[in-house]
Amino acid sequence: MMTAPNVDADRALKTKHRALWASGDYPAVAAELIPALGPELVQACGVRAGQLVLDVAAGSGNAAIPAAELGAVVTASDLTPELFDAGRRIAAERGVQLEWAEADAEALPFADNSFDVVMSCVGAMFAPHHQAAADELVRVARTGGTIGMINWTPQGFIGNLFATMKPYAPPPPPGAGPAPLWGDENHVRALFGDRVADLTMRRQTVRLDHSPTPAEFREYWKRNYGPTIAAYNFNADDADRVAALDADFLAFLQHWDRGEAGASYWDAEYLLVTATKR
Repeated sequence: MMTAPNVDADRALKTKHRALWASGDYPAVAAELIPALGPELVQACGVRAGQLVLDVAAGSGNAAIPAAELGAVVTASDLTPELFDAGRRIAAERGVQLEWAEADAEALPFADNSFDVVMSCVGAMFAPHHQAAADELVRVARTGGTIGMINWTPQGFIGNLFATMKPYAPPPPPGAGPAPLWGDENHVRALFGDRVADLTMRRQTVRLDHSPTPAEFREYWKRNYGPTIAAYNFNADDADRVAALDADFLAFLQHWDRGEAGASYWDAEYLLVTATKR
């Protein structure tokens, strides 16, 4: 049980996380860079009409909305409800309805064994305390239900993006795990333990081809992606540090560019995880 100071510290941490993901334009990132990942996760989870589905750290509904389109009864939950406006607009455009619920992935406000499918598309991996998030994913799934995730890998593009920003980023809070660890098979296996069966994990890639040059892609991340914005804000009072971050970020993007002049693209590796709750 957390003491009062720990409760206060956790509340402050979650307030920072909410502000981080509310900054920039994450719905644009989801829609423009990785629109295929939500439908892929829904398919991997075998979502069917009539099922009760929870999308954890759903953002603007990249996976939740495709699940609703199949006729599932969907709850999209996220710590950052500022993202729901875009999600509601997209859902309305597609003619589907779902519930939007503010919720911490480490303390979900849902009863045990509530959902047929519990899923998260590059979302719950960013909760700072990995075991707490894994415990909640398992808890709210019904026995025999499906748990599914897509997580960026440490070795892939996003894992290396975070490694590039790390020297410039605010220090992580005590006990926080690096988000890309959720893309490591052994880490996932340890988090879920013997509470799941039929655990399958497959590494795949998604192509990011939104910007024609590395320099333009760097500016895209600086405008839209909360963690990148946070790194730049943390160094805003030191012009030399900002310049160094700019240079390192550009070098990273140039190194990972798999395209050609004026037609850049980057392949981002992720781990597709599915399991059945015992």
